[in-house]
Amino acid sequence: MITQLKEKVLNGGQITREEAILLSNAVDKQALYRAAGEIRDKRVGRRFDTCSIINARSGRCSENCKWCAQSALFKTNIEEYELVDEKTCLDLARSNADYGVDKFSFVTSGRALSDKNIDRICTFAVKIKSQSDLQLCASMGLLKKAQLQKLMDAGITRYHCNLESSADYFGTLCTSHTPADKIETIRAAQEIGMEVCSGGIIGMGESMEDRIDLALMLRELGIKSIPINILNPIPGTPLEGTARLEDEEILTTIALFRFIQPDAYLRFAGGRMLISHLETEAIQAGINAAIVGDLLTTLGSKVKEDMEKVKALGFETEGKSKNLKI
Repeated sequence: MITQLKEKVLNGGQITREEAILLSNAVDKQALYRAAGEIRDKRVGRRFDTCSIINARSGRCSENCKWCAQSALFKTNIEEYELVDEKTCLDLARSNADYGVDKFSFVTSGRALSDKNIDRICTFAVKIKSQSDLQLCASMGLLKKAQLQKLMDAGITRYHCNLESSADYFGTLCTSHTPADKIETIRAAQEIGMEVCSGGIIGMGESMEDRIDLALMLRELGIKSIPINILNPIPGTPLEGTARLEDEEILTTIALFRFIQPDAYLRFAGGRMLISHLETEAIQAGINAAIVGDLLTTLGSKVKEDMEKVKALGFETEGKSKNLKI
């Protein structure tokens, strides 16, 4: 069954929800992971995409997402600030460019970034583009088309807006906005020509069917950059006591996403420190991208270590720096 569905995907077909559920129940998990890796190699190649983020606005968020340390409703003791200063932003962007990182993303807390702060970020973006070959991305909440156009005009060509979980399960995690709100922002970004990055968090109590439904929705929306976050239960959030996923469940989820989205960049994202022992196996099961460096409010991986690991596993990176400091 694994081989048949692998061949279906390699020949340009799409697996159904029912077929994905069958794969999730496959007894020979190693065969499933190998097949997913083969799909990745044949449909995308051995290219590894890297992105670094800056926590450009921290905390003070009005939303009630149960997983998030940035919500003002939860006592998580994170650092709070309105907007990062220009020097910090430009210095971090240059550092990542020197390491050969492909993309640099401005990430801000809150339901939607204010127009004033969008204008400031656009100023930063123009300066970064004038000094490097970095591709620029942004994750600034539920923006409208005119706001997204400002970002696009400043050289920010990809927008990030995670769906987080299936439409059916999302309402148990957040009630201050809906999947429909997120999809409206995603489609607005696509309509003005932006690429879109969207994925989710696994390990929040959802079922494997919920993860499959998330992957299918991302496929329907045409998303080709998909962060797969592993829940890192933050003290002070409603999910702080959530049990961690078993290794097999994580690897199976990655493999299913690869079967459903054979041409996508499946991206290591939040919670990487929880699966550091699994990273090689996860790459073999279909991962081909990563957020590198420090993350939002938790420690991430180091850029140098990531780049070295990826190359040791036989992948090429696409960063354009001519003077890599590794």
